[in-house]
Parts: sequence; C-alpha cells; structure tokens
Amino acid sequence: MAADRPMLARALEFAAVAHGDQTRKGTTIPYVSHLLQVSGLVLEWGGDLEQAAAALLHDVVEDTPVSLDDVFAAFGPGVGGIVADCTDTYADDTPGNKRPWLVRKRAYLERLGTVAPRSALVIACDKLHNTSTLLVDLELHGVATLARFNAPAPKQLWYFRSVAAALKGRVPDGLQARLGEHAERFAALTGAIEWREGEG
Repeated sequence: MAADRPMLARALEFAAVAHGDQTRKGTTIPYVSHLLQVSGLVLEWGGDLEQAAAALLHDVVEDTPVSLDDVFAAFGPGVGGIVADCTDTYADDTPGNKRPWLVRKRAYLERLGTVAPRSALVIACDKLHNTSTLLVDLELHGVATLARFNAPAPKQLWYFRSVAAALKGRVPDGLQARLGEHAERFAALTGAIEWREGEG
C-alpha cells in the first residue's frame, strides 16, 4: 500500500491540472472538492490507494480533454480500468458535445452490473457523494435546484434507483443501502414519480 502513495499524489496533481478552474454544476465549489471527497469515501468503505487514485481521476475523461489512453499511460491498467468503468461517455464524445443524457445512462446501466468489484466501489462512492450534495441542496433551496441538471426529476429518480439496484451485492451492503435511501429521499423531496421506459 505504501508503494501506491506516490501514485495517489500524482493522481491528485493530474486531476487538479486537468479539471483546472471547473466548478460543481451550478455552484462556485471547485470541482476538485468532489474528487477529494469521493477518494476519501473509497478509503472509508475499504478501498485501497489504487482505487483512491482512480477516484481522483474518475471524471477526467468525461469532463476534460484527457483521454483514456492518457490515463492508462500515466497510471497503468489498474487505475485506467477503473476510470474506464466510471466513464459514461462514448469514445467520440467531448466535454462540450456528449450524447444525450438518457442515451448515456441507459448504456452505462447496461454495463454497470458487469464491472469489476474494484470499479463498483469507486462508482458507488461517486454516486453517494453526488446524491448527498444534491439532497443537501434540495433541502436548502427546494426543487429549483434541479434546473441546473440535464434530466428532469422522474428520470433522475429512475437512474438513482437503477444504480442502487445494479450495485446490490457488489459493494458493501451499507454503502448500497445508503444509495437506496438517497434515491427515496430524493423522491420525497421532489415529489417525483419514477420515469418508465416508453414514456418519452
């Protein structure tokens, strides 16, 4: 584990440079805050330093010009494979030109049940932090919070529940339960009724 400490430091520097001045959607919070907190959650839920390094890099392909090839070259197949599993964009997507939200989420859910357990932990911690901050904002600011997102509440509820279900038995039970609880809290705060396939 000690041998991975320099890699963790390199991953933080790499991510901080790549994400630059990006902020969390609709806020002034530096994006690196999310990366640091997901990395911390990975360690708290039993992950190792390689997984923590991947957590720092989990959005670098989706949201910056960095490619998966860049990540594999810089950090090797362990980190690179986890980052690949965390990425829901297509190879020809760019940060400013991604396929529609629903297209990406459907495809992501299809492969989520088959990702390696090491990747599943990082993914679950990412979703846990995302939903945690969203719930806080909903409690503070109400449903106006949802205006900054790409999908309406019913589709977000569908996605949150689907992710929690796909990760059942693949991550620690307590972590998976938290994801499910967050989905239901989201439903309660927004009054959303889950979107179903075929509803448009």
